[in-house]
Amino acid sequence: MVGVHSPKFPSERTAESVRMAVQRQRVGHPVVNDPDHRVWTQYGVRAWPTLIFVDPEGRAIGKQEGELQVDALLRLVGAMVAEFDAAGLLQRRPHPSPLSPPPSPLAFPGKVLADPASGRLFIADSGHHRVIQATTNGEVVAVYGSEEPGLADGGPTSSRFHHPQGLAVAGQSLYVADTENHVLRRIDLATGHAETVAGTGTPGNAYGRSGPAREIELSSPWDLALHGGILYVAMAGLHQVWSFDPVHARVGPWAGSGREGRRDGPREQAWLAQPSGITAGEDGLYVADSEVSAVRHLPTRTGGQVSTVVGLDLFVFGDVDGVGDIVRLQHPLGICWHEGVLYVADSYNHKIKQLFPRTRGVTTFVGMGQPGFLDGPGAEAQLHEPAGVSAAGGSLYIADTNNHAIRVVDLATREVRTLELRGL
Repeated sequence: MVGVHSPKFPSERTAESVRMAVQRQRVGHPVVNDPDHRVWTQYGVRAWPTLIFVDPEGRAIGKQEGELQVDALLRLVGAMVAEFDAAGLLQRRPHPSPLSPPPSPLAFPGKVLADPASGRLFIADSGHHRVIQATTNGEVVAVYGSEEPGLADGGPTSSRFHHPQGLAVAGQSLYVADTENHVLRRIDLATGHAETVAGTGTPGNAYGRSGPAREIELSSPWDLALHGGILYVAMAGLHQVWSFDPVHARVGPWAGSGREGRRDGPREQAWLAQPSGITAGEDGLYVADSEVSAVRHLPTRTGGQVSTVVGLDLFVFGDVDGVGDIVRLQHPLGICWHEGVLYVADSYNHKIKQLFPRTRGVTTFVGMGQPGFLDGPGAEAQLHEPAGVSAAGGSLYIADTNNHAIRVVDLATREVRTLELRGL
């Protein structure tokens, strides 16, 4: 098996970006960087993802466009292996080992949540498959999960997660989007016990199915937002936003038809595209809709409409501040509402943007646009694919994913510093 990376976004073209993505996902097979789409063109590829089956003598013998269910893929490949093994054409060689996460306290943190009411800070230490609870000044209080991926309920040392991302807190309950386990978890902060509250652990493809939360399959839940006692889920794998009712333990789609793209309208008919960040504002939900490089507004009442705040379409992106339709973002992954302003993790532009939803105005808040690791004044500071943002106590906390760090911005001065985690 050989992966071919044919990028959509400019930020995905560099070998260093590909290497970090391979490391972040612990990919165990060779990956070819195809920035100019040469391999793409040679094999007549038209869509992400595409599988090309090549026989041991180098001939392309099959093609699959789009997702293929694992069971069907295993049957197909198994039949090919049996056929070519019987012909004596297969050569068996050792598998390469996946790249290990960096030797640092954090590894590719995906999301961060600052709780202003309690002074707590929660970090999705995604590359280490765990969730960290600290104070907002960096004192580590507890660690949930271990550095080994898995799906297991239990106490702080016995529970297991798999690339956790989004976080939401309600009193002594911390909800976790356990992304690659395709489930939602709840951690009891009083006891440290983690339990699965939604999902089966198997990725789903049912765009309209609702029901008892533990019986419904989810697909790559990426971020969470609590509003009115309901947990809203940016369900990236299904291009939808779902809702989870913790009291009645029911889950189901809230907005999006499952069609990938940008189309406004009634919430059940609108199109979303890999929503990866979600936050609750005064007048509804705001979503970082990553594949259309947009910010969308969603209602929290039945019968409401989905609308676009900024962003245009799947292949319209860039780095342009301004007002309305001239604004360009590049694959934003995180978003938070604070005192009437949206802070957007404009991930592939390596910036945090301020978005004023009433005027649709966007300005760069921190970041100079080039990947790097540098504290200091906001316009000079460097980030590297930030993916999560949260505000509390006059500060903005950033999950600076590829720098394996939490960065802190003074909201008044825009000064950037790196949070030192003590006790980890």
